Amino acid sequence: MRRASREWQRLGERCMERLLFAGSLSGIVTLGAMVVFTFAAGLPVILRTGLGRFLLGQHWRPLEGEFGIAAMVVGSVFVTLGALAAAVPLGLGTAILLSEFAPPWVRRIARPAVELLAGIPSVVYGFYGLVVIVPLIRQHLGGVGFSILAGSVILAVMILPTLITIALDSLRQVPDSYRQGSLALGATRWQTVRRVVLPAARSGVVAAVVLGAGRAVGETMAVLMVTGNVAVLPESILSPVRTLTGNIALEMGYAAGEHQQALFASGIVLFILTMILNGLIQLRRVGRVAR
Repeated sequence: MRRASREWQRLGERCMERLLFAGSLSGIVTLGAMVVFTFAAGLPVILRTGLGRFLLGQHWRPLEGEFGIAAMVVGSVFVTLGALAAAVPLGLGTAILLSEFAPPWVRRIARPAVELLAGIPSVVYGFYGLVVIVPLIRQHLGGVGFSILAGSVILAVMILPTLITIALDSLRQVPDSYRQGSLALGATRWQTVRRVVLPAARSGVVAAVVLGAGRAVGETMAVLMVTGNVAVLPESILSPVRTLTGNIALEMGYAAGEHQQALFASGIVLFILTMILNGLIQLRRVGRVAR
């Protein structure tokens, strides 16, 4: 009886292992198929136009055969950097507060509230930016309101849950013996955080920033609603811009021929940017293991 039970248990374990392997393999195959399809559809227009003209060209005129995405690349970079400039200090400060200074009951309330922000649809953030942020910028700072600044503010709020959650987990994983040893040597709590805890959690904090940047680069709907979608190089943070994701979302519905290929080529650029960000995390982890 026991032998039959053990055999059934082993059979169940083997079935579960194969199911998990099949699930992992299907994910890899799906990703590979997406990559192959995107590159196959986008590379022809890059080869015809030339990589330099495609990346550095300032004119996006699909009907005239001009496919320069420099304005969209600059828009994506500026909006992302603006979001990081606002979100990183706030997110890291919140993580430090919840990890090192806040009482446990505050942490139990604040963390679910922060995680709830990640579940709000991006179109809700975009609608809030359209109704509140854009008019505020127009009235108090000038311009049309639809701008890099508006997109950065919305993206900063959207990436805060990622930054806070990952940074908080990294800080909580630092052994308490580090803190106790620092305090025993006469350091204050803030000196302990700044000189002991943060350096020990540096890898996780960097990963939080890079993942937040990846989220900001790939965001579409909210940015589409508040940046103005003008495919020209911006003159200031109050200028309207169009991001790569916004350009794809706006034009893919009616694009055909070379126009459609150019949009897929923009997807290749986004894919490479995302791979670079993920590669930074992997290099950081390899460097930490090597040390």
